[in-house]
Amino acid sequence: MANVKNQNPNNHHKHHHLHALLIPYPFQGHVNPFVHLAIKLASQGITVTFVNTHYNHHQINSGDIFAGVRSESGLDIRYATVSDGLPIGFDRSLNHDQYQSSLLHVFSAHVEELVASLVGEGVNVMIADTFFVWPSVVAKKFGLVCVSFWTEAALVFSLYYHMDLLRIHGHFGAQESRGDLIDYVPGVKAINPKDTASYLQETDISSVVHQIIIKAFEDVKKVDFVLCNTIHQFENRTIQALNSKIPFYAIGPIIPFNLQTGSSVTTSLWSESDCTQWLDAKPDGSVIYISFGSYAHVTKKDLVEIAHGILMSKVNFVWVVRPDIVSSDENNPLPEKFESEAGDRGIVIPWCCQMTVLSHRSIGGFLTHCGWNSILESIWCEVPLLCFPLLTDQVTNRKLVVDDWEIGMNLCEDRGFVERDEVKMSIDRLMCGKSRDEVKEAIRRVKMSLEGALTNDGSSEKNLGLFIDGLWAKVGITNGKA
Repeated sequence: MANVKNQNPNNHHKHHHLHALLIPYPFQGHVNPFVHLAIKLASQGITVTFVNTHYNHHQINSGDIFAGVRSESGLDIRYATVSDGLPIGFDRSLNHDQYQSSLLHVFSAHVEELVASLVGEGVNVMIADTFFVWPSVVAKKFGLVCVSFWTEAALVFSLYYHMDLLRIHGHFGAQESRGDLIDYVPGVKAINPKDTASYLQETDISSVVHQIIIKAFEDVKKVDFVLCNTIHQFENRTIQALNSKIPFYAIGPIIPFNLQTGSSVTTSLWSESDCTQWLDAKPDGSVIYISFGSYAHVTKKDLVEIAHGILMSKVNFVWVVRPDIVSSDENNPLPEKFESEAGDRGIVIPWCCQMTVLSHRSIGGFLTHCGWNSILESIWCEVPLLCFPLLTDQVTNRKLVVDDWEIGMNLCEDRGFVERDEVKMSIDRLMCGKSRDEVKEAIRRVKMSLEGALTNDGSSEKNLGLFIDGLWAKVGITNGKA
């Protein structure tokens, strides 16, 4: 049964009759931006009920994740949990397809039950992750304004949105996919098929993930608004083209800024190690931070080559090696004696608060899987990137980082092949080569765009205002008070 904690019903803001239900896709990289979107909307006076799965709630292990924010700022953020259809003890990392299948087929029934119980409390807006296949249906059933939140780049959204065009041209869903440039997607510069999301490159599109993507992008065409964690300055043409089809608002960057206030919201699904003291002892810009995100797996072979390349480069490093990075069956994926050979040059930790590490003065580079949150956080902290994309949107993000914005480099030129000598050379180039200065300069410029979008008259702040106005108009109409 859904479980709702309702701590702060006395809300005196002018928007008290906008009450939004926020439902993230239950992966770490989706939960994080949803949490910060919840805080952003609540600080505009909107009542928010944030929905976590029982499993994620259990993993985070901190009760109501918004308790600190609520007591400090008085924001009206409520917290509810719902079953994802599987027992809490089920290994979701090992049985990835079964987990996705449950999210595809079972999860919506639990969400409906929760929504039914909350409609009486004035919920009138549902903001759900774009990767869900049911938002427009559930919203319609309960008379809610339906908002889709896309936590990745607009470019990736646009390519998925136009899957039918890719199909017609033989770039998607064909036995032999075409290799020539994709130059017919509205608002998207010609792009090499090798730079599209990994799922668009696969010839077998019968997998559960493909079913999810195809159905989700049919559903998103029926929602009222789309919010996107990007900024106009990054993807202007793409956003404008999308806007002609669907109200599409770039309101990014939605990342954890408030590290200094002492109340960061704990949303991590693994316990975090604090390596600040270790970093304090290292010279400015001398440490490379290495993390491949919360979701993708790395092959043991690639991990071993990267480990040797790191040792050969003699650079200081903090390496996040998630417990299930290769598989939850593989206890210690790093080469034997790796940590003793590294000595005081490096530390290996299971997880950390990434923004705390990236903003530390001793960090000089980030070897990353190119997750969108990681890229936005790196830009914000002005940390150059070394790119090792693994799957999904990361492949396209690499193109933006290396080819378009020039704020990073490739770990290996041939992405299918990781070799320790090349890893060593790439790390050296990133941390102390001549090209480093150019990358640092580029990232400074890109950061200025991010900051500009968040100023009072910046594009993201304006878009957020327009979106909230749009909600008012819709709620007015659905409530019969047009």
